[in-house]
Amino acid sequence: MSSTSAAPALPAASGRRWHRPSTLTVYRWELRKLVAQKRTYLGFALVCALPLIFVIVENIHQRQGHRDNIFATQIAQSGLATPVLMLLFLSVFMLPVVASLVAGDIVANEDGNGTLKTILTRSVDRGQVFAAKTLAAISYAACAVFLSAAVATVAGVLSWGFHSITTFSGTVVSAPKGLLLVFAANLCYLIPLLTVACFAVMLSTVTRNSAASVVGTIGLIILLLIVGQIPGLEYLHPYLLNEQFENWHGLLRTPTDWAPIWHSAWVCALYAVPSLVAGYLVFLRRDVAGG
Repeated sequence: MSSTSAAPALPAASGRRWHRPSTLTVYRWELRKLVAQKRTYLGFALVCALPLIFVIVENIHQRQGHRDNIFATQIAQSGLATPVLMLLFLSVFMLPVVASLVAGDIVANEDGNGTLKTILTRSVDRGQVFAAKTLAAISYAACAVFLSAAVATVAGVLSWGFHSITTFSGTVVSAPKGLLLVFAANLCYLIPLLTVACFAVMLSTVTRNSAASVVGTIGLIILLLIVGQIPGLEYLHPYLLNEQFENWHGLLRTPTDWAPIWHSAWVCALYAVPSLVAGYLVFLRRDVAGG
């Protein structure tokens, strides 16, 4: 399913000293390879289809019964409720899965196809390659989040209008401010999601197997969800990665509750930093001759 194309060929030195390409240049190579992969569009198609399906179903049924969520009660009152509900629905599992599909494949795929050997034998520093691949993986995850939010917002506004909306605190905010809060909530959600991507990049580097990396990342999320349901382990909940998927809720309160956001930032760092360091060290010691 994935493209096997390697980075663009570097020109011969022709008697002149060859200058190593910048990390930004290597990053652009990685983005071009992502654009050529079918897996990239499968993930984007999924995050676009789900909001559209949700809006279509809501328009058909137009349910007016009791709803537990304050934003669910406002579906037909403001289109801005749609992106919030979709983030609630997709944040715990679906978006992490989409992010892991690319992040878990980004190193392992080239390992399996033998193209990584070609890249590492060129005048490119290994640290540059690892940084570029990590940046490409988290860029994809960020694009998936905002693409989903954009589709949900447009579909919701076209169906139910661009009106004021009530937050978790019961405060009514204007439509423009509500739109800004939707953007901020998705931006805040990137903190734990990019951590998932970093973990997947690490597994992709260490296992050298795309399937193992993707399944391993999804398995971690499922494991943490299970741990969160075990009685007697409530003291662990604030430090579980999946619990940080709700950190953005504080932005939709009045006044803004920054505590869960700052807490999520340092907890996610405890997962992301060791993952990147481990992946980087393994990548530096990669046996180029062996592939």
